[in-house]
Amino acid sequence: MNTEIEKNVLKTGTTIIGIMCKDGAVIASDRRATADGHLVMQKDFRKIIPINDYMIMAVAGTASDAVLLAKVIGAELKLKELKTKVRPSAKEAAQLIAFSLYRNIRSPSMIPHIVATICGGFNEDGSVEIYALSPAGDIREINDYDASGSGMPFAMGLMERQYRKDCSVKEGVELAKECIKASTQRDAASGNGIDVYALTKGTINKVVSEEIVATYN
Repeated sequence: MNTEIEKNVLKTGTTIIGIMCKDGAVIASDRRATADGHLVMQKDFRKIIPINDYMIMAVAGTASDAVLLAKVIGAELKLKELKTKVRPSAKEAAQLIAFSLYRNIRSPSMIPHIVATICGGFNEDGSVEIYALSPAGDIREINDYDASGSGMPFAMGLMERQYRKDCSVKEGVELAKECIKASTQRDAASGNGIDVYALTKGTINKVVSEEIVATYN
């Protein structure tokens, strides 16, 4: 029974991307959710989830776990702020997500909790930070670029060739779009749409929301 549940659970096969720019950062994802990695179950799953007004996370893994994780982290951050009277930093938020991932994957369960994320936000001084977190809970600050999910190899290859340290957020958005498009051409679990968020000093804005529509001749 356990194996059957795992095979059919909704997963965000996924390509998620984080790019650090000279004037901010970019986080992007596709929209396809699959069962068992092959059957497309949802074509409009939004994988970039706002946690609060200063933090977002792009998710890859089991869809239900990813959505619940975002809600729990949002509540924990608000509780921490109420207790300390100080708004948590982007790094503290990322560390809290990492701790949750570390704890969850080590808790006995019929269905393993498997979520990877690229998260980011801005601090009270307006500075922007983005982080890559594995399902095991390890955390790495992104100083250039990173990707996760089944489409990661295709996105990383493109960024390896085209990323520049001095790129602007505007250029980062265009690179992220091309990376998502590249992954959807080769990765069966990525596709159907592109969402891109731009993180700049004190702001998080959704700058791209595109549907990828199949064309039949």
